[in-house]
Amino acid sequence: MNIQKIIDRRKLDEKMPDLPWYVQQFMDYKLPDLSPSTLLEYVRDYEAFFSWLRSEGLSAGDTNAQVTLEELETLHMDSITGFRLFLSTKSEGSNSRITISRKLSSLRSLFHYLSQIAEDENFYPLLKRNIMAKVEIKRVHKPKDTAAKLKGKILEEDELLEFIGYIYEGYGQDLANNKQALYSYELNKERDACIASLILNSGLRVSEIVNLNIDDLDINNKLLYVYRKGNNDETFKTPVYFREQSKDDLTLYLSLRHTRYRAPKKEKALFVARPNGSTEGKRMTKRAIQAMIIKYAKRFGKPYLTVHKLRHSFATDYYLQNDIYKTKEQLGHASTETTEVYAHLTDKTMSQAIERRIETRTDSAD
Repeated sequence: MNIQKIIDRRKLDEKMPDLPWYVQQFMDYKLPDLSPSTLLEYVRDYEAFFSWLRSEGLSAGDTNAQVTLEELETLHMDSITGFRLFLSTKSEGSNSRITISRKLSSLRSLFHYLSQIAEDENFYPLLKRNIMAKVEIKRVHKPKDTAAKLKGKILEEDELLEFIGYIYEGYGQDLANNKQALYSYELNKERDACIASLILNSGLRVSEIVNLNIDDLDINNKLLYVYRKGNNDETFKTPVYFREQSKDDLTLYLSLRHTRYRAPKKEKALFVARPNGSTEGKRMTKRAIQAMIIKYAKRFGKPYLTVHKLRHSFATDYYLQNDIYKTKEQLGHASTETTEVYAHLTDKTMSQAIERRIETRTDSAD
């Protein structure tokens, strides 16, 4: 059972009544093919768009659920241009070009469904005119651009070990005068270090960490069985290897899991937390793990470090010893295009090409 998927599906169901009926129909159409997490992103994009339509007087609806198909049909290109401008300049924080492109893609998917796939009772398209078909969305998420943004914002070489070591000891030294924070730290440091170690030694996503059960761990063979992103087969878990260091960190955490967190036998989660006032441990949430890494990263002197950047840190380090195809499989990428980020981050491809050129010249001279 994919726990994170269940949580995201619950959130998706909670949001549905606040959206127009045709969006709910679109979600039902997409659900077999896309994860609830992806659909939640779609929903957030639609919420922003419908709220903007109402604020601009382009919809007479009092709520997002009341935005009509007729109002979507009568939108002009100026309206879409205005929404794009709103996304790039809104006061609470402008979106990056990549984020704007993704939001427009979400809208285009909805409009395409309404105009090309969905039908009314007379077999006519639900949407007679599709303004989003005129919108050109340029590809801006290029591996080289992503790599440039990650430069200097991931852990490199010895920093991987130093960060784990900091969670074990350094953070506690920095908290010496804060007894309340120190108590929580002493309770959780082995678990927290183990989570960071596992990401930095396997490249797992935070959702994959959250979903891990004790039974998914084969510690002797340094293997984990995980639900991979994009795989909707609930009966199959992908085997993922982790490095030797995580074996020691996992062994230490497991020796403390029951006594520290008092997790009941029915709780199968590998990583658990015991909330204040609770007598039993329960599965950690994605948000708790994300906040935990940020907390340590700030004190470590890397305030830009996140769970996902830990994954990038592992991937960059792993790619230095392996080819792009092995890196792709280890990370669970759908294509090598995503994995190309690490080629740009390490400049490995270019350096290898130069070395081969030098070797060729040397051989020719001989």
